[in-house]
Amino acid sequence: MSELTTDLKSLHEATLNNLKNSKANNTLRAYKSDFKDFGAFCVKHGLNSLPSEPKIVSLYLTHLSKNSKISTLRRRLVSISMVHKLKGHYLDTKHPIIVENFLGIKRVKGSIQKGKKPILINHLKSIINVINEQKIDEIKKLRDKAIILIGFGGGFRRTELISIDHEDLEFVQEGVKITIKSSKTDQFGEGMIKGLPYFDNEFYCPVVNLKKWLEISKIKSGPIFRRFTKGLILTEHRLTDQSVVLLIKEYLNLAGIENKNFAGHSLRSGFATVAAEAGADERSIMAMTGHKTTQMVRRYIREANIFKNNALNKIKV
Repeated sequence: MSELTTDLKSLHEATLNNLKNSKANNTLRAYKSDFKDFGAFCVKHGLNSLPSEPKIVSLYLTHLSKNSKISTLRRRLVSISMVHKLKGHYLDTKHPIIVENFLGIKRVKGSIQKGKKPILINHLKSIINVINEQKIDEIKKLRDKAIILIGFGGGFRRTELISIDHEDLEFVQEGVKITIKSSKTDQFGEGMIKGLPYFDNEFYCPVVNLKKWLEISKIKSGPIFRRFTKGLILTEHRLTDQSVVLLIKEYLNLAGIENKNFAGHSLRSGFATVAAEAGADERSIMAMTGHKTTQMVRRYIREANIFKNNALNKIKV
């Protein structure tokens, strides 16, 4: 009997470990961060956070809805549910008190979400131009230009961008092939390859600028986008994804562009929007960005064509 109990305990622990390993580290950190806020709410009101119950979760969503977006509520609900699963507890997030409350909140607040602004071609050119104008060492200029241009040209998520190693690059006659080992929508590491062709205008070409960066940095292996020390000495340490956000905001500001509504995602959404404006179909956009569903890509296409297919254009005044 004791052996059976030990075996079941071992299986239970292994199952929980499998659940943890099914999610990327960044995802697990996000779950924990969201659950921490839920836990603080429960402590304040003398409620149980783990295990919790649908009524308590519903109260938390109502509390959260006062100052948060619908997307935040949806993410917090997923996080609360996942932490329960990872800890071996069951929480019915499909309970009517949660579902109906959520629908009511959406009706009151509205579900239209205002996303971050995309970096369009005019923004991209302004950023590259202002980088060239800075009185800083050429090595930093080349690194920053390569980050921005590769991020935009490949429709990269910022985590994908800073994860690129030299071993992931293959320069060919047409441009460069970049292997993405894993990403947000590729949790099992199946990988994908993005092809970035040469631009006619070398000044703004991702491939040309990447080659210049690798040449001046002498990077032959490991991370291609690395940190500098204060004395602009290149280290072996990979940049953080937050560094990409800070770079974008810094150069937008220097270019005289209001940067409040731009973020790391602006490179990826910018590529999709510009590609849609140029007439690229959703499949070719998804092949580059790695989107698994058409919902978001179709939104980019709609926004890109908002004036092209505008019925008001048919009206003569």
